[in-house]
Amino acid sequence: MEIYDVLIIGGGPAGLAAGIYAARADLKTVLLERAMPGGLAASTDNIENYPGFPEGIGGPELSTQMLTQAQRFGMEIKFSTVESLQKTNDIFTVVTDDGEIKARAVIIATGAKPRMPGYRGEHEFHGRGVSYCATCDGAFFRDKVVAVVGGGDSAVEEAIFLTKFARKVYIIHRRGELRATKYVQQKAMENGKIEFVWHSVVEEIKGDATVTEVDVKDVRTGVIKSLAAGGVFIYIGHDPSVELVKELVQLDDKGYIITDDDLQTSTPGLFAAGDVRKKLLRQVVTAVADGAVAAVAAEKYLER
Repeated sequence: MEIYDVLIIGGGPAGLAAGIYAARADLKTVLLERAMPGGLAASTDNIENYPGFPEGIGGPELSTQMLTQAQRFGMEIKFSTVESLQKTNDIFTVVTDDGEIKARAVIIATGAKPRMPGYRGEHEFHGRGVSYCATCDGAFFRDKVVAVVGGGDSAVEEAIFLTKFARKVYIIHRRGELRATKYVQQKAMENGKIEFVWHSVVEEIKGDATVTEVDVKDVRTGVIKSLAAGGVFIYIGHDPSVELVKELVQLDDKGYIITDDDLQTSTPGLFAAGDVRKKLLRQVVTAVADGAVAAVAAEKYLER
């Protein structure tokens, strides 16, 4: 069986950057992705803080360019779902729904997935008004009233995006001020379609065939009120996608992978890059940097 030098699991910015650096170093490199390359970045309408693009760049466009660049250097991509990963005698074996693949080094770039808080009605209306991706589903809510839950950058940026379609957007936040960066906050405050519902949490999402209203509770008084809304977009954080490797690596108390300065995990030859690992800032720019470091570290590991 053919053995790759570097196998990358996850096709977001970290994985794609790792692919560029590994393939450019003339390492036989394969990237496994189960869906659309680009990860969460690919579902972002406009990335305004990635260096080199003064007017910003669309997440899908940036992801496509990264993939093209990696393939130009010789990186292979396989669209497969990874089922298991194990290491035996310095060789990693990855089992996918298409068969086995072996490699001498592995970079985990599986990212993080939107947290599903488990509100009453959330599961029942998932796909029928409840969404975790405004870029994916926003156009379905043209001329409707929608609610966005959360107060960080993702929540506020997606609320701003939704104003392109919806006639009104509520931002429901449990505090009295946003956690988003000041620039993003200002854009939201200046948008006449956005109304803030402060000091509030979602109590229940209601509807018939689709969502029609959301009950919110004031955390100070306990008073519950109902907001008429045809959609609810939830952005209250992310959970790392570590199910594949949680027995092979050390995790912090939030479930993120702990690495050394070279992004190697507690298993030699197994590296982690991007949002899946413990770090201060999770942005496209830091994911790309992680991917580059992990690929170079993997090269040094293979040369040992």
